[in-house]
Amino acid sequence: MKKIQIKGPVISDSDGKFMEFWGMQDAYTYPSKVRNVLDNANGEDITLEINSPGGIVSEGSEIYTALKQYSGHVEAHIYGDADSAASVIAMGADKVLMSPTAQMMIHKSSGGGAGHADDMQSIGRGLDQIDQSLVNVYAKKTGKSKEEIYNMLNAQTFMNAETAVKEGFADGIMEDAKKTSDEVQPAFNSAVPLPHLSTDKRDLFTEFLKSVQKATDANPATDEVDKPIQDKNNDNDDSQLLKNKLAILFAQN
Repeated sequence: MKKIQIKGPVISDSDGKFMEFWGMQDAYTYPSKVRNVLDNANGEDITLEINSPGGIVSEGSEIYTALKQYSGHVEAHIYGDADSAASVIAMGADKVLMSPTAQMMIHKSSGGGAGHADDMQSIGRGLDQIDQSLVNVYAKKTGKSKEEIYNMLNAQTFMNAETAVKEGFADGIMEDAKKTSDEVQPAFNSAVPLPHLSTDKRDLFTEFLKSVQKATDANPATDEVDKPIQDKNNDNDDSQLLKNKLAILFAQN
């Protein structure tokens, strides 16, 4: 499996080459950087790791198209933001998963220019055409009507993971980090600081607490009134044994 990081602003290839010169390419996303990985992936599964505020829509479109044309399976993992052009890139994946804390934002395209009134109108029409392209991409992914998508773009819509899944922009929420053990660790790990204990003694103490819990589970307390009278000497011996073990465990290294 190959990984492609979609991190930082989405910029042009020319700007990307400039960032490569200064060793800053990892902080930006640009088409040639993504294509290089795809061209050498030989159909392997691809995972996109996305955390980007977006950027130039035409560059995002180029990356989206390259992902759609790739022969292998592409899965997008949104760890932070997938905003603006970065959300378009995410739509290029076959499957989109979001971290529970991730966000996605979609909006209408924006731009500027200089010239006379006719030039300004032409720029406006150009932006309208870009918006229609965005509507088509999002509608294809979500199954929503073009009117619904356009209204979401016009409102500059922010979505957390649950909302994005509900609205069809994402396919699921990434699982929380797997626990290292099915067992619950003893409460002293977080409740009682033991800075002077070495790792091996912490492990010994953990095993000791587990053995105590195991014995308790094997002989649970009951509500019976009549209980056998225990020998006080045995109680004292057990108590002393416990104290000795704790003294060893808590000894200074």
